[in-house]
Amino acid sequence: MLLLSILLFFKCGFLLNAHNSTSPPIIFSKAEKIDQYTTRIPFKLVDHLIVVNAEIYNQKGNFIIDTGSESMILNEVHFPKLYNQQNVSIHATGILQNVENNYQKRIKTFILENFSLENKTAHIINLSAIEKSKKVKILGIIGYNILKDYEVFIDMYLNQITLTKVDSFGNKMNKHLYLEKISDSIPFKLKGHTITVKGTINHEDATFGIDSAAEFNQINKRISKKALKYFIPKNRLKLSGIGGKKIEVLAGKLHRVKLSESTYFGPMVTVLTNLNKINEAFGVSLDGILGYEFFAQKRTIINYQKEQLSFIDFPILFH
Repeated sequence: MLLLSILLFFKCGFLLNAHNSTSPPIIFSKAEKIDQYTTRIPFKLVDHLIVVNAEIYNQKGNFIIDTGSESMILNEVHFPKLYNQQNVSIHATGILQNVENNYQKRIKTFILENFSLENKTAHIINLSAIEKSKKVKILGIIGYNILKDYEVFIDMYLNQITLTKVDSFGNKMNKHLYLEKISDSIPFKLKGHTITVKGTINHEDATFGIDSAAEFNQINKRISKKALKYFIPKNRLKLSGIGGKKIEVLAGKLHRVKLSESTYFGPMVTVLTNLNKINEAFGVSLDGILGYEFFAQKRTIINYQKEQLSFIDFPILFH
């Protein structure tokens, strides 16, 4: 329903400009255009969620960046009159785990600056539980179907996301984009829209999902005892799901996680949970999910076409 193009009088920002009166633009007004292929968007952290500012249907608010969501999401609370084409199911981890009662809306064209993404879909979901929990207005969520055509650099040091257009082989159109040196790269596998990587916990093999909207890392209760030995419990937490349902989980620190010989992590806040439903829904066998704590320790570049994660070191600060 949305046809989107650039408004030339905006100096910078991502614009989704409708060709009909019922579908106005989404405007990322704080974005900075680096060149014809690259745009940089500042973000803020709302608790542990990566949130960018945007405007749509004359409403200003926040969009969550969620690699665990397969689709773009619009919040039904703020867009109650959008036509519900059909009831559908959606697979998601992180903030959208256990989502219910959502509707799908087709977007004919989605243009970020001059990058055209054809025939995308947006889901219409009630996100009021997230808004109540975070005490902020949430217009929607940007997921895999928008991010996959770009190399995505999530930089927790500078609190910004850089999106740069890639070709069908994953090669950047701008080959001299990063000033910093990439310190390591590792392969991943896409299972549907889920980024899965191989790693170890205490030298025990483990498969992890990478999810930018997972506020806490998760480790499966059924992982081997040798790996579980390095999950050090601290306390119990009550977590709210998207429908407001609360569950109690054991929280602590996960130690000795490595994704390669040179890519390893300090202790990460993690919750012990059952990943059976996620594994069944996605057709995967995850031993854990790495979220905020992963990105907080690694300035991470995601290349969906190459199925590759790359890392840039945090600067060494001298006092």
